[in-house]
Amino acid sequence: MTGKKDLLAQKLRDDFHGLYRADEEACVRALLHTASLSPEAMAAAQARAADWARKIRAERRTLPGVNDLLGHFGLSTQEGIALMCLAEALLRIPDRATADTLIRDKLSAAEWDDAIGGDDRWLMNATGWTLSITGKISNFEYKTKSSPGHALGALVTRLGQPVIREAIRAAMHLLANQFVLGSTIETAIERGNKEADARMRYSFDMLGEGARTMTDADTYTEAYVSAIKAVGAANRTNTGVAPSGISVKLSALHPRYEAVQYSRVMSEMVPRLAHLAELAAAENVFMLVDAEEADRLALSLDVIDAVMGTAKIKGWEGFGAAVQAYQKRTPATIDMLASLSELHRQRLVVRLIKGAYWDTEIKRAQERGWSDFPVFTRKVTTDVSYLACAARLLEQGAWLQPVFGSHNALTVASIIEMAPEPQKVEFQRLHGMGDALYDLLHKEGYQCCVYAPVGGHETLLSYLVRRLLENGANSSFVHRIHDPKVSIDELTTDPVAQLAAAKPVRHPVVKMPETLYEPDRRNSAGIDLTDPVETAPLLADMAKVWAKTETASKITPEQLENAISEAQKGYGVWSNKPVAERAQCLERLADLLEKNRAMLMAVLVREGGKTINDALAELREAADFCRYYAVRAVADFKPRELPGPTGERNVLSLHGRGVFVCISPWNFPLAIFIGQVVAALAAGNSVLAKPASQTPLIARHAVRLTHDAGVPQNVLQLIIGSGEVGTQLVNAPVTAGVAFTGSVATARKINRTLAAKDAPIVPLIAETGGQNAMIVDTSALPEQVVDDIITSAFRSAGQRCSALRVLFLPEPTADGILTMLKGAMQALVIGDPGLLSTDIGPVIDSAAQEGLLKHVERLRHEAHEIFTCALPPACAGGNFVAPQAWLIKDITWLKDEVFGPILHVVRYNPVKLAKVVAGINATGFGLTGGIHSRIEQTVSEVAGTLRAGNLYVNRSMIGAIVGSQPFGGEGLSGTGPKAGGPHYLPRFALERVTSINTTAAGGNASLLAAMGDG
Repeated sequence: MTGKKDLLAQKLRDDFHGLYRADEEACVRALLHTASLSPEAMAAAQARAADWARKIRAERRTLPGVNDLLGHFGLSTQEGIALMCLAEALLRIPDRATADTLIRDKLSAAEWDDAIGGDDRWLMNATGWTLSITGKISNFEYKTKSSPGHALGALVTRLGQPVIREAIRAAMHLLANQFVLGSTIETAIERGNKEADARMRYSFDMLGEGARTMTDADTYTEAYVSAIKAVGAANRTNTGVAPSGISVKLSALHPRYEAVQYSRVMSEMVPRLAHLAELAAAENVFMLVDAEEADRLALSLDVIDAVMGTAKIKGWEGFGAAVQAYQKRTPATIDMLASLSELHRQRLVVRLIKGAYWDTEIKRAQERGWSDFPVFTRKVTTDVSYLACAARLLEQGAWLQPVFGSHNALTVASIIEMAPEPQKVEFQRLHGMGDALYDLLHKEGYQCCVYAPVGGHETLLSYLVRRLLENGANSSFVHRIHDPKVSIDELTTDPVAQLAAAKPVRHPVVKMPETLYEPDRRNSAGIDLTDPVETAPLLADMAKVWAKTETASKITPEQLENAISEAQKGYGVWSNKPVAERAQCLERLADLLEKNRAMLMAVLVREGGKTINDALAELREAADFCRYYAVRAVADFKPRELPGPTGERNVLSLHGRGVFVCISPWNFPLAIFIGQVVAALAAGNSVLAKPASQTPLIARHAVRLTHDAGVPQNVLQLIIGSGEVGTQLVNAPVTAGVAFTGSVATARKINRTLAAKDAPIVPLIAETGGQNAMIVDTSALPEQVVDDIITSAFRSAGQRCSALRVLFLPEPTADGILTMLKGAMQALVIGDPGLLSTDIGPVIDSAAQEGLLKHVERLRHEAHEIFTCALPPACAGGNFVAPQAWLIKDITWLKDEVFGPILHVVRYNPVKLAKVVAGINATGFGLTGGIHSRIEQTVSEVAGTLRAGNLYVNRSMIGAIVGSQPFGGEGLSGTGPKAGGPHYLPRFALERVTSINTTAAGGNASLLAAMGDG
C-alpha cells in the first residue's frame, strides 16, 4: 500500500503539476488526439444533435422566461448588465430608499429601445408579468405610438411607489425560481417530486457564499446534515426513483480552505467531510465534492484522499467529485481520482463539467504574474477538452462512475457515440437550464439528473448571476439555440475540427500574464504560493539566507562628505548618457531583482517583518517600477518639437537636475526605495539614497544590484544613518531635489529646511500618510465587503500608507457586517512571517508597538470594542499588536494617523452620506478612499466629492499596481505627482527649450520651395 501511495505522490509531482500551467499549444495537441471521434461517429453525433436542435426550436414557449430574457438582453449589453446588477443586489437591500435608488440607477441607464427592438409582445408580457404580481395595478397602458423604451421609461419614473418596488422584488423572486428549486431542502424535494417522473433524480446543491467564519462553517455543515437526512428519507419513500444526492462545497466547511492553511484544513475540515460522507453512506445519498478555483484543486484531492482513508464508507459507491474541463490538469485529475479509487478499493462518482470561474482564473493569473493560465483561453478548447476527458472517464469505468453535466446538444450526442453502453451513462443539467434538450433525452430513455440549487433569496444571488452570465454569453449553446440567426450547422460544428483550424491556438485577445502590459513593458514575474512544487525551492533558498548573519554599518561624517562630493561628479557623466542607455540599466535591474527573488524576499521577511506573500508582492512592485520608468524615460525625455512661425525651430527637452536625495520608509523598504531611486536615475540625476534606519540591509542589497545593472557607484550611493543624517543630506548645498515617503511631520520639516536654504529652489516630492476611509452602503455585498476590510485594514499588519483606518457602515446592515467581520478576524493567523500560513506578522519595532498600544489604551476608555484577535503564545516577546476593531463616534475623534492593525468603525445614517464625505475631507488627508456600492449614482457622487488621490470601488484599498493605479495623495497626504504614473519622471527633471532661427543663413529655403509648388 505504501508503494502505491509513493507512486501516487510521484504522479502528483510529475503529471499533475506539469499540466497546471502547461503550454496551451502542447495541451491542445494531446487533446485533439484523444477527443477526436471517427468520421462516422461524429457524423452520427451531428445528425442527432441537429435533430434535437430543430425540435427545440420548434417548441415555442408561451410564457416569458429565462430563454426570452437571454434572447432579448444579451449579457454583453448594457441592458443585460443592468438587469443582472439589479437582480444581484436588490433583494439584499434592507432599506427602501436605497432599493428605489438602485432600481432607478440600473433601469434608467440602459438603452431599452435598442434592446427590445420591435417585439412588443415581450415587453407587454414582461411588464404585465411584473406589475400583475401585486394585483393592484390594472390600468397600465402601453401606447403603440410610443417606443418600448418610452413605455419602460414611464414605468421607471414611478418606481419610487411602494407597489412598484414590491412588484420588481417579486419579479426577481420569480426569476430566481427559474434557477433555484426551493428555498429549503424540504420545499425543493417536494417541488422535485412534482416535476420529476419515475426516472429522474436530483443532485441538490445547498447555496451560499463560502464560509468567512467558523460560525458560517458550522451553519453550512448543519445544513448539509439536514439535507442528507431529508434526501435520504425522500429516497426511501420514492422507491421508483433513482436515489438523489447532494453536492458539498469545501469552501463552505471551513473559512480558511486554502493551500497555505493546509494543516488546518486537514485537521479541522477533513473530519467534517468524513462525518458527512458517513452519514450520506448510511442514508444512501450520493455526495459529490464540488469543484472550485484552480489553486484549490490539489488541496481538494488531498482532502478526498484523506476522507476515503478515514471515513467508514467502504463498499459505498456514492462518494465522488466534480472536475472542470477548462483546466489543463483535468485529464491528470481524472487519472488521480482513478488511482485514489483503486488505492482505497472504492469506486468514485465523477461529474464532468466545463467550469464556472473562467474569467476569475484568467484575471488571477494576470494579476499574480504567473507563467501561464491554469485554464484554456478559447471556449472551443474547453469543448474539446470536455470530449477528451469524457473519453478518459469512460475508459476508467472500473473505478470511476461518470456523470456528464452539459447543456450542449452536440457534446451530449458525442458522448452517446463514445459510450459502450450509452443507456447506462448519466447526463446532468442545471435546474432552469437545458430543459428542452433533457426532455428529449429523457423521452429517448437516457439517464438524466438535475443539479438543483437550494437556498433562500439571500444566498442565491451570486449563483443566479453566475448562471445568467454563463448561459447568456454569446458563445453559450443555451443562448445560441434560441437565436434564429445561428444556423443548425453552426450549432453542430465539430469542435475538434474547429480547434484544429484555430490559429493561433491561444485566444489572441487574452493576454498572457507576462505580456499583460505589452507592447510597453513586461509584467513582473510572480510565483504561485499555493503550489508546493514552486514554493518548496523558494523556501529552501530563503532559509539559506536566514541562516546567515548580516549587519550594515552607519556612514561616518567623512564618508558622508565624500559621498556628496562623488555624487556631484557622477551626475556630470550620468546626465550626459543617452536616455536609452539609462533605461537599459533599469531593465537589467528588474531582471536582477527577479533573479535574486529568494534572497530579497528573505531579507524583507527577516528585517521588515513582511509575510512571504507581502514580500513577493513588494519584490514584483520594485521590478514593475524599473520597467515602467524605463519605458517612460524613453518617451518623456525624447526631444519634442513645438509649433512656431516659419523659419524657426523650437525644441523642448528634459534633463537631470543634479544630485537627488531619496529618503524611503521602512514599510516598503524595497519597492518605495527602488521606485524613488530609479525614477531619479532615469531622469539623469545622481542619487544619495537614505533608507529607514530599521531596514538598511534590504537597501544595501538593492543598491548592489543596481550597480551590477550598470549604474556607476558614484551615481548611486547608499547613506545609512539616523534622521540627523537625512537632515544633513537635505541641507547639502548640492541637493537639487528631494523624494520622500514618510510621516507628515517629517515632510514638513524637510519642506522648511529646503525653504530656509540660501540656495536654488528645488522640488520636494513627498508622499505621506492618510486617514484612509472606506464607505459602505446598504447595496454592498457583505461577503465582499468583509473580505476587502480584512485585506485593507490588517494585511502587512496595517503598516501600509494606503491601509484602511476608518470604516463607515450604514446602520441597517452594520450589525450583520460586524458579526461577519468578527468571525473573519478570528480566522486570521498571527505569528512568524516566515511561514506561508501566517496572515499577520509583527509591527516594525518596539517603538511602533508601544505607540499603538498607547492608542489602544485611549480606545479602551473612549470607544467601544468590537473585536480584538487573540495573540498566540508564540507571539510573546515579539513586536506584535493584535488586529482589532473599535467603534468610535466620528472620524474627528482621531487626531493622527494610526499606523498599525487597528480599525476604527463609524456607523452612519445612509441619508447623511454627503455629511460623511465632508467629514472625511475635513481631516485634511487625501491619500486613499474606498466605496462599496452597487449603485453607480452613489459611486459617482462619492468619486466627485471625496478628496483622495486613489479611490477604490468594490475592492480592497491596497495593492496599487504600477502603471495601472498610480499612487499618491493630496493635501496632508502628499505633493504629487503620483508614483508609478505618467507624470512622475518630469518632476525629477529640468525643462530646457532651444529656439533656432533656421533663416540665419540668408533665407527660408523650405518656405520658398513650398511657394514653388504652387
